[in-house]
Amino acid sequence: MQTALTQETQLKLTKEFKNLEKSAVELTVTIAKKDVEEAYKSTLSNYTKNAQIPGFRKGHVPANVLEKKYGEAIKADTLGSLIDKSFDEIFQNETENRPLPYAQPAMEKAPEFDITKDLTYTVKYDVFPKVSVKDFSGIAVKETQCEITDADLAEEIKGLQERNAMVIEKKDGTVAKDDIVTINYKELDDEGKTIAGTEREDFVFTVGTGENIYKIDDEIIGMKKDETKEITKKYKKDDSDPELAGKTKKISVTVKAVKIRDLPKLDDDFAQDVDEKYKTLADMKADIKKNMELAVSRRIRELKNNYLLEQLVEKNKFDIPSSMLATELDGRWRMMAQQFQTTPDQLEKLILSSGQTKEDLMKDWAADSEKMLKSRIIVDSLIRDRNISVTPEDIEAKYAQIAADGNMTVEEVKKHYEDARAKEYLIDDAKENKLYDEIYKEIKVSKGDKKSFKELFENK
Repeated sequence: MQTALTQETQLKLTKEFKNLEKSAVELTVTIAKKDVEEAYKSTLSNYTKNAQIPGFRKGHVPANVLEKKYGEAIKADTLGSLIDKSFDEIFQNETENRPLPYAQPAMEKAPEFDITKDLTYTVKYDVFPKVSVKDFSGIAVKETQCEITDADLAEEIKGLQERNAMVIEKKDGTVAKDDIVTINYKELDDEGKTIAGTEREDFVFTVGTGENIYKIDDEIIGMKKDETKEITKKYKKDDSDPELAGKTKKISVTVKAVKIRDLPKLDDDFAQDVDEKYKTLADMKADIKKNMELAVSRRIRELKNNYLLEQLVEKNKFDIPSSMLATELDGRWRMMAQQFQTTPDQLEKLILSSGQTKEDLMKDWAADSEKMLKSRIIVDSLIRDRNISVTPEDIEAKYAQIAADGNMTVEEVKKHYEDARAKEYLIDDAKENKLYDEIYKEIKVSKGDKKSFKELFENK
């Protein structure tokens, strides 16, 4: 247990820090009785100037009358001002033991206030975890291999055709795979009654993509426009959606519209319609393949970095503060609400209607979120310990690379990064890339498993 003691400041005080579990700190502060007495007199003087009591003129109420009437309030105000002032002075130059911005110091027990004695109080709060990564022995990274095939390129082009297709009504109105359907749906309880909050009207998706909450693609194949059907579906225990895993759902579905895509002909005219920069179909294919190669390169590096960080997290044990994890989980919850185009409160009601609770989801997310936080902290620590920095020349090179990758001019890229936050993100990214380049020179990097283009991005 580490202890740091005392220095004189504007207040005559001593401070003692004690490290607790999960990157928490206990701070004990003692303020000299002379400062306590002077602070009390100052508070009492303010009361004297401003108090209005019948029978006395403002500013002329005797101190003993004020103490009799407002004694506890005067003590409480004095205590609050002393604690605030001592905090300001302690953390003005303190770097290692500063509270996290979302972890306000908490006082378990109110201190004894006596103007004839020193004032001592104790608070607990969370601090940024301390980790120093020195040992890279035994760490090795495998780099995934991926080659883009003609079939991969053809699939990408087909997707481009589909995005530029004309969507027309299907003549027979019968649902089949790859059709675009509009449905109304709602979840039913055991008695066949609607579960409040689960109704959805005019929901559009492509059959076969699984891009619907209940994954009912196969169940609606063969249905016709304006047909209503009750579907009972049992989900596997290992279903990727924790809200469905191991459960049986009864859903009422009405097909409102069935449409198909009329794909455009694959020729030079199509390429020019996609983007005026293309003159021929060959131009478009070459550009698409270039973008696929860039995507593969980035994804392989991402997987490589993740594999490295997993090993560093495992090798360097440290705790995440409770408040840091809680803030991360809250942010994830709010992001989920945005994805569902609803409010956090409405999302909670929706989750409850599915038989789960917000707390259940938080528990499911906790391990993954903690792992992600530890990875971030390790990267920040390594950048700091290795004094990784970037020069203006590095940033210029980054601008040039982004411009080349995105078929833009350097001036266009610079304009985008005029925003201070965007520029800061670019600098941080450049530092991280420098860090990884350094580490990969120090550890063993070998060829990993081969993956197809589709497999590479499956769990993205």
